[in-house]
Amino acid sequence: MSWKHPVPPISDDERRGRLKRLQERLSEQNIQGLLLGSTESLRYFTGLVWHASERLVGALVTPDAGTYVVPGFEQSRVESLPHLPGEIVVWQEDQSSAELVARLMPQGGKLALDDALPLFVYHQLAHVFGADRLVDGGPFIRGLRLRKSQNEIALIKYAMGLTLEVHRRAHAMIKPGVKSSEVVRSIDEQHRALGTSGSSFCIVSFGVATSLPHGADGDQTYQPGDVVLVDTGCRLDGYHSDLTRTYVMEEPTPEFAAAWAIEREAQQAVFDAAQLGATCGSLDDAARAVLARHGLGPDYALPGLPHRAGHGLGMEIHEEPYIVRGNRTGLEPGMCFSNEPMIVYPNRFGIRLEDHIYMSAEGPRWFTEPAKGPTEPFA
Repeated sequence: MSWKHPVPPISDDERRGRLKRLQERLSEQNIQGLLLGSTESLRYFTGLVWHASERLVGALVTPDAGTYVVPGFEQSRVESLPHLPGEIVVWQEDQSSAELVARLMPQGGKLALDDALPLFVYHQLAHVFGADRLVDGGPFIRGLRLRKSQNEIALIKYAMGLTLEVHRRAHAMIKPGVKSSEVVRSIDEQHRALGTSGSSFCIVSFGVATSLPHGADGDQTYQPGDVVLVDTGCRLDGYHSDLTRTYVMEEPTPEFAAAWAIEREAQQAVFDAAQLGATCGSLDDAARAVLARHGLGPDYALPGLPHRAGHGLGMEIHEEPYIVRGNRTGLEPGMCFSNEPMIVYPNRFGIRLEDHIYMSAEGPRWFTEPAKGPTEPFA
C-alpha cells in the first residue's frame, strides 16, 4: 500500500539507531548475541515483516553485526521485502536452524532469545547450545520498545484519529434492526477507506452482551434502548490504534447514566494519577478507589472492574507497560498505554471507555479526547 498519510513511516535510520542501542546493551552485559524470531521485535529492529511458522526466520544480532537466518527456499522472498541491509545465511530443509545459529556464534558465547520465540525453537536451541548458554532477551528488547520515539507517538496518534473517525461513522449507522456483524463489516471498510489495511480487531456488542469484556459469540441485533459497546483499532506502519466507546442512542436510564459517570470518573482518576515517576500499579489503584467509593468491587469482584485498568500499546496491541496492581514500573517519557477501567454489571451491561495516554516530558497527554456523556460518545 502506498503511503498517503501526513505522518512519516519509521525510517531505516531510526531502525539503525535501535539496533545500535541493542548492540550496546549486549556488550554491556557480555552477551555475544540475541536471536530475533518472526515477531514484532524483528520488524521493530530490522523492518522485516514475516509471519511465524514451523520454520525459523529471524535475525541474529551480535555486538558488531546483524545476520538474517532464513530457510534456503525463502531467501529470494526475504530479499524482496523491505528490511535493513545485512547478510542472509540459509539453512536447508534437512538441516538444523539451531545448529546454523550456533555456528554463527562465538564458541561458548551466551545467546539471548527474543521473548516471543516459540517454545519449539527454544528446545532446538537448548539441545544445541545447552540451556545454561541461553538467556532471556526480553529485558533487552522490551526495555528499548517500552519508550516510544516522537515518530512512533506521531504514528499512533494519527492512527487513533483515524479510528476515532471510524467510531463516528459507526455511531451514525446504529439503528433498530442493524446487526453487529454489519457494523463490524462497515468499520473494516471505513478503516480501509481512510488508508489502512482494515481493522486489526473489532468488537461490537449490544445489550447484555456488553457485560462480556471481549464480546459474545454469534450475531446480535440492535434494539431500541440497548447499550452499545464498540471496541476497534487499525495499524499504521505496524503501530496500533485501540479505542472503545460505550453509549446509548436514546435517553439513558438513571442506572446507566450513573454507571457511565462512575466509569468516566475512574478513567479520569487514572489520567490524573499518571505522573512521571508514578508506578503503573498506582494507576490501577486509583481506578479501583473510585469504584470502591461508589460501592463497586472491591478488587476484581463484580459489579466492578474485572481486569487490569490498562495495557501498553505500540507494535503489539497489548505490551508493556501493563497498568495492573503491583506493577512497580515507574512512568517515563515515551511510555504509551490504554486507560480503560471497565465496569461490568453481570447479565445487565458493561461500560468501557478506552482512550490512550502517552507520557511527555511534562506529564500525561491524551491521544484522543475522552467521551462527553452517555449519549455523546465524542468530545
